[in-house]
Amino acid sequence: MNETIESSFEHLQEIIKDIRFAMFVTHAANGELHAWPMTTQKAKMGSTQEDYEHDKLWFFMSRSSDPVSNLSANPHVNVSYADPKSDTYVSVSGMARVVDSMNQKERFWNTMTEAWFAEGITDPDLALVCVHIDSAEYWSVREGKLAQAGKMLKATLMGERLTEIGEHGKVTPSR
Repeated sequence: MNETIESSFEHLQEIIKDIRFAMFVTHAANGELHAWPMTTQKAKMGSTQEDYEHDKLWFFMSRSSDPVSNLSANPHVNVSYADPKSDTYVSVSGMARVVDSMNQKERFWNTMTEAWFAEGITDPDLALVCVHIDSAEYWSVREGKLAQAGKMLKATLMGERLTEIGEHGKVTPSR
């Protein structure tokens, strides 16, 4: 059994950096949970200390969209990532807010985002949402499918319960 390990925000960012889409979960005004596929924005290299704020996730959204309006009712969000090909799964909890800063928007602006906003970076409907990570949990299997199947078979033959394969970690701010 692989025990749960404490990890860093930097390690978390490394795990999710190549996962293209996340499910961004908000609370509607009536309390219902809703999820939307979103792309986590990567900062352009180099300019400020904020480029190294590993405890934040950034998303471009439509200011008039349900996810942004739900943040007014309740800023607590969950962002989940899944990459079944590499058996990597991440769940992030945090507080989200809209950041109205042209400098920040410029840090993350890219041609893929431009396809969604007709007026470009100055589009009045463009909202940059920052999620300050409160905690995260991840599961990552580094072994191949054959090794995983072998462990499952061994547990079955030995009459043991398979509790976990791979790495399971938790990321929380130091208190």
